Amino acid sequence: MSALQRLQEKITQLKTDYEAIKSQNEELRNQLTTMSSSQSEQEMLISNLRAEAEKVQSLESTVASLKRELEEKDAEIEKIIAQVESLLA
Repeated sequence: MSALQRLQEKITQLKTDYEAIKSQNEELRNQLTTMSSSQSEQEMLISNLRAEAEKVQSLESTVASLKRELEEKDAEIEKIIAQVESLLA
């Protein structure tokens, strides 16, 4: 095998390797693009979850406040009932 033939084979192999690397590079770029959009989507979902968590906390606070108010009203009603019973007795 002559040096020219060996050189041609190496060039052919290098071209093949180059095309394979080029294809892998394109595939990796596509994966990066997909990951980037996926990451943006995850960040948006996290943001939405945080907003929902804040709403839940606000609602829990409102519920706690209403429970306290209800307990106060129950106590007032108990006092009124006690007063009515004492007047009737």
